[in-house]
Amino acid sequence: MNETIETILKHRSIRKFQDRRLSDRQIRTIVECAQAASTSSFIQAYSIIGVKDPEKKQRLAAIVGKQDYVAHNGHFFVFCADLYRHTMIGERENRDVLESIESTEKFMVSIIDAALAAQNAAVAAESMGLGICYIGGLRNNLDKVQEILSTPERVIPLFGMAVGFPDQDPGTKPRLPFSHIYHEEGYKQDQHTYLQQIDEYDKQISAYYEERTGGKRRDTWSSQISGMLEKKSRMYMKEFIKKIKLNKR
Repeated sequence: MNETIETILKHRSIRKFQDRRLSDRQIRTIVECAQAASTSSFIQAYSIIGVKDPEKKQRLAAIVGKQDYVAHNGHFFVFCADLYRHTMIGERENRDVLESIESTEKFMVSIIDAALAAQNAAVAAESMGLGICYIGGLRNNLDKVQEILSTPERVIPLFGMAVGFPDQDPGTKPRLPFSHIYHEEGYKQDQHTYLQQIDEYDKQISAYYEERTGGKRRDTWSSQISGMLEKKSRMYMKEFIKKIKLNKR
């Protein structure tokens, strides 16, 4: 096993950082690694916004909720799906690109591109001894995030990534079993086996939470996720995306 694989397998979310800023060199390296990710048809349909200003971080933290590490970290990155630049080059090249840009396909491409870039950034940061935590809570109020970050039409701030020098050492959280995630030659649909695997995983997660919290928490993955899915959240998203002229076709 090489160092890269060891870094990936040791991933854990860091939610407490030392009071140290990332250097400009570290920031540039992380972004350059993000840019090295695969991109569909070389379209590069994403942008990354770095936030250093403490006041802006506090405003973003207020949107996210009770996540102090959004305001206090070494650097805060926001990964955006971005088809704004493609609109501009279509106009400059005198080509009719809008129907394609407003399609569901290109909407999906922009989100996939941003996610691939972000994971490259995460691995790069962790390989440098830094910690990271993805922040999906920005989508609680994208109108306000747009205002704070001055994003134009056809740009969606998808999620943040808090990066910094770890001030905690949490353990890695167990993932679903390999045999549950990986299917060969086609999707395995034996429901008995499927649910049996989830039952075993529930026991593992319950034990993990019990140990981590000193017995204060024993919930299973199934109860946690079904409870989360039962609550409607961010139901405005479809209208928001159409408002900024994406995913219209």
